[in-house]
Amino acid sequence: MRSVVCANSELGVVCLSTLLELGAEVAAVFTHADDPADRGWFRSVRELAQARGLPVFVDAPLGAPEWLARLRAWRPDFLFSFYYRRLLPQAVLDVAARGALNVHGSLLPRYRGRCPTNWALVHGERETGVTLHHMVARADAGDIVAQRRVAIAADDTAITLYRKQAAAAAAMLRAAYPALCAGTAPRRPMDVAAGSYFGGRGPQDGAIDWQRPARQLYDLVRAVTHPYPGAFARWHGAPLLVWWARAEDGSGGAPPGTVIAVDDHGVAVQSGRGRLRLLRVQAANDDERPASDWARRAGVAEGMMLA
Repeated sequence: MRSVVCANSELGVVCLSTLLELGAEVAAVFTHADDPADRGWFRSVRELAQARGLPVFVDAPLGAPEWLARLRAWRPDFLFSFYYRRLLPQAVLDVAARGALNVHGSLLPRYRGRCPTNWALVHGERETGVTLHHMVARADAGDIVAQRRVAIAADDTAITLYRKQAAAAAAMLRAAYPALCAGTAPRRPMDVAAGSYFGGRGPQDGAIDWQRPARQLYDLVRAVTHPYPGAFARWHGAPLLVWWARAEDGSGGAPPGTVIAVDDHGVAVQSGRGRLRLLRVQAANDDERPASDWARRAGVAEGMMLA
């Protein structure tokens, strides 16, 4: 069976590697330009393809007539999308004789759309997963072939959860690919109305609202900590990135955003319910450092306010 693979990021590397281990013939690989900020966090699909001697193309406009002609000339049985960032047009999907399939980082139809791993953490989910499904013109809406569940630990961040999902995706693909080749893989229609859809996230979505419960603020911090842009409060009008924190019980009459305690264990800030203890922070034009160190340098004291 011949496949064309559109892949990106660490999950793209894991799934492409799995296909090759399974003996799939990969006619071509399409990926995106590597982001220097991802170095040390995610491996490169381009580098993997080059190391395996596969034709690899970066940011090619697959819907353009010349690329459609090349795709058809390869006569692929399958087209796979593994965290490829672009929605592929129907004309591209139709090139694959046996189907065009995508791996998505949630238990569809929940968390359709962008950044499913981050959104699951933001919402305090205890479980997520991965889904292999047929692609249609609408995002994350085609028939489901297989799913794997992934438990979310209390201390998971987006990167640790993402790596769990990548491992689950590899296991899912190993089980499903032989059935796809044999024509015996199941197809379960997706009930899109029963799920949820979320869009992309930007740095501005990391803003801390101190009116919210401390547990929700902790979930935000771990959803967007490294390698993502980070959650942030404001100190004297400038952003204060919060790279790590923990939620604590505690009540009192102080308004949300009030510094309750400053000690060697961090900086405790009153929230809408409970307290968020800042553990690692980064002030503007400064390096990341322990929150207690930052507080001493910045003169932070009990009763002061974070916005």
